[in-house]
Amino acid sequence: MAKTGWETLRQWGADAERVERLTGGSSNDVWSVRIGGRLAVARLGKRSDADLAWETELLHHLDRNGLHVPVPIPAADGRPFVDGLVVMQYMEGSPPETEGDWERVAATVRHLHELTRAWPQRPGWRSSLDLLVQTSGTRIDLTAMPAEAVTRCRAAWARMRGRPMSVVHGNPNNPGNVRMTADRVALIDWDEAHVDVSELDLVLPHNGAGLVGVERDKAEQAAAAWEATVCWKDDYAERRLAEVRPVAQ
Repeated sequence: MAKTGWETLRQWGADAERVERLTGGSSNDVWSVRIGGRLAVARLGKRSDADLAWETELLHHLDRNGLHVPVPIPAADGRPFVDGLVVMQYMEGSPPETEGDWERVAATVRHLHELTRAWPQRPGWRSSLDLLVQTSGTRIDLTAMPAEAVTRCRAAWARMRGRPMSVVHGNPNNPGNVRMTADRVALIDWDEAHVDVSELDLVLPHNGAGLVGVERDKAEQAAAAWEATVCWKDDYAERRLAEVRPVAQ
């Protein structure tokens, strides 16, 4: 009989155990765990097998190409995930704080983009450009938003037409999603990763990516519109929507 919930952790060994609940957003239950005596991170959610296969394959690809990411730890039978549970390496380090730290984050994010220019879209997801004509994808439902808000968001995304596409991390501007040491920058929490306009990832604290002028304005408006739609309708989404300029009549 298939195991469900956290009983599934036993697929990683009879001594596998949860240690401490971690912050994992609204979509997942995330814990530090101990697997074979070593610390790891486990995430339990309701994503499909196709979705999780996309994410775990991406993390292996990035690891092979020199990016520091939480590589999935296979279950005892070799599966990269089981019944919605993924176990990943624990990444040591501290969050970025200074302008120089965020410049290092930007360099890492740009490396991610270069490694994934031809990567396929995450199953069930839509890019911001897809949403110029589509109304839904994974957590996004534009029909739940006021029509005027959708018009504003789409206008912001339309300005990004023709820009390079790649896998985007989805939330590298959150210090909690970055672990830094003196010699490396690691990106964690890939639950929101998908294929989109690369510059959505480059709106960082301290303008770490060095965006200027019109290009900076386009990226900031498009990123605010994306976060408003993906988080709709909480207070954060309302604040992000307020940053998206009304469309001139």
